[in-house]
Amino acid sequence: MADFAHRLQALRHEFHQNPELGFQEEWTKARIARHLRDLGIETHEGIGVVGVLRAGNSHKAIGIRADFDALPITELNEFAHRSRNEGVMHACGHDGHTTMLLGAAELLAKSPEFDGTVVLLFQPNEEHGLGAQAMIDEGVLRNFPIDEVYGLHNLPGEPVGRVSTRAGVICFSESLFEITINGQGGHASMPQAGRETMTPAAELFWRFKPSSPESCHRLLVLLFQ
Repeated sequence: MADFAHRLQALRHEFHQNPELGFQEEWTKARIARHLRDLGIETHEGIGVVGVLRAGNSHKAIGIRADFDALPITELNEFAHRSRNEGVMHACGHDGHTTMLLGAAELLAKSPEFDGTVVLLFQPNEEHGLGAQAMIDEGVLRNFPIDEVYGLHNLPGEPVGRVSTRAGVICFSESLFEITINGQGGHASMPQAGRETMTPAAELFWRFKPSSPESCHRLLVLLFQ
């Protein structure tokens, strides 16, 4: 298993070095498809990449899904596998998601101890929320009927080996919104006659607690533009 882990680590580094934005992931798709075919897995290329594993006689099928697009962020790391594509970075961990699914594909292909079909769904353009619908519109669920779909997201800070979940939906969607703070100028001698914006903006900034320098920058631009 140590060799398996090292190979997966090298594969993740390869994806990390070659990040691509949503619906521009041509190198990534080709690399995923080549890896699946090298494992002897039935592979279909379209908007995304689909691998199919069959075992036993059951007509039941599950899907396992991973995303593979990157973000428009300049990587500041200095390690050897940092991004080679200027202004693009795997900052959300999709290189890890893709590698995990390819690792699962290898294990399932070598030891198909299941009864039914496993559909491996590699999805583009998760960051803008367009890739899943594009694959559905292309016919992925019509061509590969699936009873249930499973996916996960990495969570830095969680102990290694821990998987966290809950009843009901989790990491299901995001809600985007903008806040406009309207003020009114005044004279320094009569501050009570104006409506200053810095105090409520600072309060909002603190309550949002941005989790990264990039999100911090976006929030500052939003509040103080």
